[in-house]
Amino acid sequence: MPLRVINILYLGRVDYSIALELQQTLVQLVKEGRISHTLLLLEHPPVITLGRNAGAQNVVASREVLASHGVELRETNRGGDVTFHGPGQLVGYPIFDLRAFTPRMGAVAFVRKLEETLIRTCGDLGVATERIPGLTGVWTQNEVAGKIAAIGVHISRAVTSHGFALNVTTNLDYFKLIVPCGISDRPVTSLEQEMAGSFLSRDRKVPALEELAGQVGRNFGRVFEAQTLWLESLDALLASAPLTSEESRANEDIPARAPDELRKLAGEEDIYLA
Repeated sequence: MPLRVINILYLGRVDYSIALELQQTLVQLVKEGRISHTLLLLEHPPVITLGRNAGAQNVVASREVLASHGVELRETNRGGDVTFHGPGQLVGYPIFDLRAFTPRMGAVAFVRKLEETLIRTCGDLGVATERIPGLTGVWTQNEVAGKIAAIGVHISRAVTSHGFALNVTTNLDYFKLIVPCGISDRPVTSLEQEMAGSFLSRDRKVPALEELAGQVGRNFGRVFEAQTLWLESLDALLASAPLTSEESRANEDIPARAPDELRKLAGEEDIYLA
């Protein structure tokens, strides 16, 4: 696997709809070879998302109850069932071109590497986690085996989007509004909860999301065997994408602008994972 570069950008708190639109733009830029692999790390306001395999019965609360809790409900094109995003949760959206890996990386191998990245990150904080055969995501290594990170990806013409959600200081009561990932017999947990009960980490402080984003980014570099390039702003990322000759003529005064037409994607074959 040759050395490559992963652009990494920490965005702070971003509305789900804005992050979705941004992913669509970056997917197109990666498909065109105009930017390298890119990892967005961020946090969302409270939102429940329905994957392509979601069962409506797995949203336990009514729309009125969700609204009273300030929780948005959104359908999305990622794989998987129902999940929650919200404050205190680190969300990662890797926009990677799987064709750029040698040998070309498959969808399952990509998901396994996402899991490995999160397992290493939890381990850095003294929280032992693992995979469970037949289930996607990251689970704690204890009798309860709680889910600490959910994974759901969308792959179109070998370019990935969506990704993972790692519960850090998340209010776990939000998960009572749904059947998380359609799994009713296993609990959801967080780094905060697990670190408080772990001998290895009980004296450690739960890192802030931006600090944890740094650890996740470093582990992405290790697991995907790549250099990581941290960017200060979205403008810096978009400015690195060379314009086509047509765009250059249309946008001579705005070289860092993301062309509107890149947001309109259609006619693609997709792979969905739970």
